[in-house]
Amino acid sequence: MNNLMENTLEQIMYQVSTLQALAMGYSRAVVSVEEFLQHGDIGLGTFEDIDGEMILLGGKCYRAMEDGTVLQADGNMGVPFAVTTFFLQGKMFSADNIKNMEELKMLLDLKIEEDFGLNSMHVVCIDGSFVKVCARSESAYRSQHVTLKEILQKTQKDFIFNDINGALVCVYFPDYMDGINAPGWHLHFLSEDRTKGGHVFDLEMNHGEICINKISSIQIELPKAPDFDTYSLKEASQDEIKEVEQGTPGTPKGKCHDEFK
Repeated sequence: MNNLMENTLEQIMYQVSTLQALAMGYSRAVVSVEEFLQHGDIGLGTFEDIDGEMILLGGKCYRAMEDGTVLQADGNMGVPFAVTTFFLQGKMFSADNIKNMEELKMLLDLKIEEDFGLNSMHVVCIDGSFVKVCARSESAYRSQHVTLKEILQKTQKDFIFNDINGALVCVYFPDYMDGINAPGWHLHFLSEDRTKGGHVFDLEMNHGEICINKISSIQIELPKAPDFDTYSLKEASQDEIKEVEQGTPGTPKGKCHDEFK
């Protein structure tokens, strides 16, 4: 959380497409990584054809591949769905001995509720040391009108990072924005050495330094391609979206494999 911008500018959440569109299978590029980086320095998302998990941190865009290894993303890569903002000096606090993901989410909910923020968007950065981080990513699958859940059933892999330092990029959307994005918290992890990462569905944290940014404005970049209008977004299953985003039973998450002891 170094080099935070001074909190003198209005923060805008910039979002590429909608989660409904991604859930229904619209995974074509809307903008490039280079274009996306013009709108923020922290965020998360995915790449064209669901080719890995995106972690944007410190103004650099990283791609977590299906085995949990991380590379810096090429500026020409396409982005079908992602969110970003410019990170400012926000509310800061520390936390110790967080046993699981639900405990962390409850703590974050409490902190934003203290500032009457449950109806606002939030971006959180957590620099921490972790007993374990259970995460996942996937490889590219070129398709059209194939749902995100079906794609992940074919390509997704999960893994555990043990005894590791790194950062969590956390994004919160309120319940009433369900469909535009996933309600509640969505977390991606990037290791301190920038070599490991992915979409987080469970964790155990020894210690974390936490900074919360509250955001009240959003700009959505909808796809301009004609085939976007062939998708019936209102038919997106909210249950499937929850399964895919939260890693609840019914997704291809399975058991975490101890690949990174």
